[in-house]
Amino acid sequence: MNNLKAIKRETITAGQLNKLRVSGLIPAILYGGKDPNSKISIDKKLVKNILNSGSFLSTVLELDVDGTKLKVIPRDVAYNVISDEPIHIDFMRVVPGTKIILEIPVSFINDSDCPGLKVGGVLNIVRRKVELKCPADTIPEEIVVDLKGLEIGTSIKISSVKLPENVTPTILDRDFVIATVAAPTVLKEPEKPAEGEVAEGAEGAEGAEGAAATGAEGGATPAVAAKEGDAAKKDDKAKSKEQATEKKQPEKK
Repeated sequence: MNNLKAIKRETITAGQLNKLRVSGLIPAILYGGKDPNSKISIDKKLVKNILNSGSFLSTVLELDVDGTKLKVIPRDVAYNVISDEPIHIDFMRVVPGTKIILEIPVSFINDSDCPGLKVGGVLNIVRRKVELKCPADTIPEEIVVDLKGLEIGTSIKISSVKLPENVTPTILDRDFVIATVAAPTVLKEPEKPAEGEVAEGAEGAEGAEGAAATGAEGGATPAVAAKEGDAAKKDDKAKSKEQATEKKQPEKK
């Protein structure tokens, strides 16, 4: 469990709060339980590493406020819109015996033992966090999903995930999907032929083009020659008819 030191503050105005931030502190408020709300401040250096983790808002912390230790959970963080630095944090006291609703991050293990991923499948994550109802004193840090033995086409549903005792999802009306092992979406392109190799069919096409070219250069093709022969025969017949007609006509005296 992470431990943080906090000090009580009396700052109220915006100017006082800005001065506090310039000195390296983050203004915060502590609420919940039977005690009244308390204004506190946290050292930015001490909390920054925890802030950068994806589970900050679901992690139980031990807060030391001027020597008094108590368990708290962060509920909200405000950031500067320009610098993206944290400027305010809300902490809620953890009261034993009560239940709270939190979004718990999901982690995946044994991806190297997943047959579906080994053959090129893809882990499609549907939910990176799952909203759970948890006892305030036993909040899980993460939901662990085991990928061992899963094939392509497998849907990982909340019912297949082992949750801690007394921890339940807030969605109860359906068995929702957390992730799937999907088939690869990129198809492998066919290999190109090596240089100098000609694909089948291209050779035949080239041969036909070559034959046509040879026919054009060296003489008429058989089909063209036949047509030319028929035309020549017709011309000869016409000439013979003309000569016969001339012979039949009597000479004029």
